[in-house]
Amino acid sequence: MEEENVEISEIFGSKVFNDATQKAHLSHQTYKKLHEIAEKGGRLTKELADEVASAMKDWALANGAAYYAHWFQPLTGVTSEKHNAFLSPQTDGRALAKFSGSELIQGETDGSSFPNGGLRATFEARGYTIWDPASPAFIRNGILCIPTAMMSYTTEALDKRVPLLRSQVALKKQVKRLLSHFGKEPQHVTINVGPEQEFFIILEDDFAKRPDLINCGRTLFGKKPIKGQQLSEHYYGTIRPAVDRFMKEANEKLWELGVPIITKHSEVAPCQHEMAPMYEKGPIAIDHNLLTMSEIKEIAGRHGLTCLLHEKPFDYINGSGKHNNWSLSADGKNLLDPSDTPEENLLFLLVLTCVIAAVDRHQDLLRASIASAANDQRLGADEAPPAIISMFLGDDLYKIVEALLAGEKYTSSDTELLDAGVPMLADAVLGTTDRNRTSPFAFTGNKFEFRMPGSQENLSSCNTVLNTAVAEAFDLCSTEIEKKIAKAESVNGKMSARDKRRAASRFAVAWMKRTLRKHKRILFNGNGYSAAWEKEAKKRGLLNLKTTADALPYLIKEENVLFFNKYHVLDEAEIVARYVAYAEYYASTLSIEASCMIYMTRHYYLPAIQQCSFDIARSVEKKKGLKVAATAETALLKKTTAALASISKAADTLEQLNDNALNKRTPKTLNDAYKNEVLPAMKKLRHEVDAMEEIVGDRYWPVPGYNKLLHFVKASPEKIQIVNVKSDTSY
Repeated sequence: MEEENVEISEIFGSKVFNDATQKAHLSHQTYKKLHEIAEKGGRLTKELADEVASAMKDWALANGAAYYAHWFQPLTGVTSEKHNAFLSPQTDGRALAKFSGSELIQGETDGSSFPNGGLRATFEARGYTIWDPASPAFIRNGILCIPTAMMSYTTEALDKRVPLLRSQVALKKQVKRLLSHFGKEPQHVTINVGPEQEFFIILEDDFAKRPDLINCGRTLFGKKPIKGQQLSEHYYGTIRPAVDRFMKEANEKLWELGVPIITKHSEVAPCQHEMAPMYEKGPIAIDHNLLTMSEIKEIAGRHGLTCLLHEKPFDYINGSGKHNNWSLSADGKNLLDPSDTPEENLLFLLVLTCVIAAVDRHQDLLRASIASAANDQRLGADEAPPAIISMFLGDDLYKIVEALLAGEKYTSSDTELLDAGVPMLADAVLGTTDRNRTSPFAFTGNKFEFRMPGSQENLSSCNTVLNTAVAEAFDLCSTEIEKKIAKAESVNGKMSARDKRRAASRFAVAWMKRTLRKHKRILFNGNGYSAAWEKEAKKRGLLNLKTTADALPYLIKEENVLFFNKYHVLDEAEIVARYVAYAEYYASTLSIEASCMIYMTRHYYLPAIQQCSFDIARSVEKKKGLKVAATAETALLKKTTAALASISKAADTLEQLNDNALNKRTPKTLNDAYKNEVLPAMKKLRHEVDAMEEIVGDRYWPVPGYNKLLHFVKASPEKIQIVNVKSDTSY
């Protein structure tokens, strides 16, 4: 039976309590008030909450949802939810569907079982989830999911949403303040985000045979494949039919949830793919990305496939990232749009300067915000940005910056056409600057692309840092303008509004020049992969925090604690708790990987090598009995025998080092032990085992190797379950 074609306009947002649905189910007054609160803040009255809750319940029941859940983002990096039925038992044995405003606004969760960095002891279990009316509820798998924040009983933020929302409040305030000096009074300031999601797809049968993939999300062993990405044939290549069916269903499911996925393609590495949406308001874009990760993992299984979101599931080929495209708009105008003449666009140059200053001043926090054991596997290789943060502006913008510093006039390059020399091909518009895939933070026409986040990353963390850092830069600029104007008025008397705007422009240009001179070191248009850049970056005083263990301690530097506290994004207890939680997560990740390596070595690899060695020994013995030379077999026997001893010893050493590391008392000593002792021991054990995979025959090797994992032909037909998303039935 053929799959039914789906009309995107019919299904898009059909499972979301979005603006159109709210208009249809709420009174005009309640709808208007709800949007006002979502945009500007304010208190929700009981009457308003009750009406919204009743409308949500009726809509959810009509769409087949019998449960609701407060959907939140704990410090685990994934989402969590507890399901409650719309059920109120009556004394006569019947039951009514019930959902009150108080149940909508606030729920209760466990504040001590989630990562909390010491904010909650085991016996201090209470935590609260609080409705975020700015993010629409949605129905997923028959559950009405209500986006919420998570707070402790003692009012600290225990999640990733609260700091993100606080950072937006800080940034919006400073944007309005700065623009007011130029006669602009925007009503709406929007931080836009567009996450590009990379992932790998392999056969579910192969996944099930690898304990490392099951427990760690990545292969801890594996020799180099015969064919990797040398031919560059997978990038934008034809998507395998099994994968294409999976991606089609994923797209349709995500469209139902209002996720504006518009791009899908094969990525550079074998089995690697990407899905990307249009840009949306920051928190909603992040919600949608978290939904995307959940959906593609779930849907892949219905097609006999497994989706791997780990940053580095396979060595020797590219890992997966998640580019965070970020921009800022006021009343619908993109403040990072350079227009046709960026050199004459004062406001654009001012915003650009603020972002440059923000990234340079807080390169440590940006690096820490995307730090993880998994992302450490990817950063710094010739496939992802280096661990050194720098910014790419492109030749044209960089020349404008230099001209501004020199006090010279610069005219942007005229638009050119790309002539292919083939008459029937239309002339294409040639951009005024190239792109730079080695840059961690690149300007890409009308937005910045932060390329360092890993594919599993919850983007709330890096956007919290970025928003707050840019808010600080806007604050510094506004403060200087205000001081200069106040000083001028104290000498010359009160200025008119027009004179203030002119003065603000002069003072802004002076501030830009001084700020760009100070922070120009962060600008780099060259090859971020080169060894020369690492040396140059060191000369410039840029940080090179190669591992999570190096980066995390910067979270609790005094100036960074004061920075977050100043803009009411995180207080000292909250930032220290995050440092402790992330340090524990780093150590726990590596401890699990070390334990898995030891298990696989003793239960899989040593028995396989031993059996192979035994069979070789029998062959040698038999040939000797026949008085036939067994030179090759004897050499192999010596190698396998020696390997059994060295691999066993390496596993014992890793086990001891892992146990020792777990006894470290502080987050820093714990992380340093894993970085300096456990990781090298893991690398040594892998090297020993992988060397044997080169020798031991496939019939002995206990798990699928890279040659099979990366180059599967098709999924098992009996495992494929085609789903008609539109009617939500299987056939």
